[in-house]
Amino acid sequence: MIHQYLVEISLLLVPVLLAVTFHEVAHGYVAYLCGDMTAKYAGRLTLNPIKHLDLVGSIVFILTRMIGWAKPVPINPANFRNPNRDIMLVAIAGPATNIALAVISAIILKIITNIPVSSPFVFNKILVPIVLIIKISVQINIAFAFFNLIPIPPLDGSKILMGLLPYKLSYQYSKLEPYGFILILILVFTNAFQYTLWPIVNFFLKILM
Repeated sequence: MIHQYLVEISLLLVPVLLAVTFHEVAHGYVAYLCGDMTAKYAGRLTLNPIKHLDLVGSIVFILTRMIGWAKPVPINPANFRNPNRDIMLVAIAGPATNIALAVISAIILKIITNIPVSSPFVFNKILVPIVLIIKISVQINIAFAFFNLIPIPPLDGSKILMGLLPYKLSYQYSKLEPYGFILILILVFTNAFQYTLWPIVNFFLKILM
């Protein structure tokens, strides 16, 4: 039981760290391009995953292997040249990066699975774990992208929606943020995602794999 748990964590570790790190850096870098230096000054425009990990979020992920979170990249919309547009660009940068990682992982997976291997040792001890990790990378990045596009504050989808709404509606909508995590937990533990999010994720996984 413990061995199986450790194997699952070891296979998830690299794909999850890459997905989270690139997601957060994408937010910060696009904010930087839009005129906000906050993430840069905070040292968050780095691919060092330690800079982006949240202790509690990491522990929750290790325990559940389903729910987890990173430290949000600090952003100050007051520095944006075009706040409404730039908030949406910054928000969509994270999920877009995860989709790009999923596509790249799928291409690498296709290449590796077509490599002829005659050695049973190389196949079982090297190729199979690598294939599993890359396959998980496709799955994690697609799931992470579409999960973050859900329009529940503070997820990225809510920022995109706020940029599209008139100011008054956007302001009222932003007031949901303190309750967003509770709403997400309700959706997770009532299996609502099984009927809403996962069909979309599975559709794109079938296309990629």
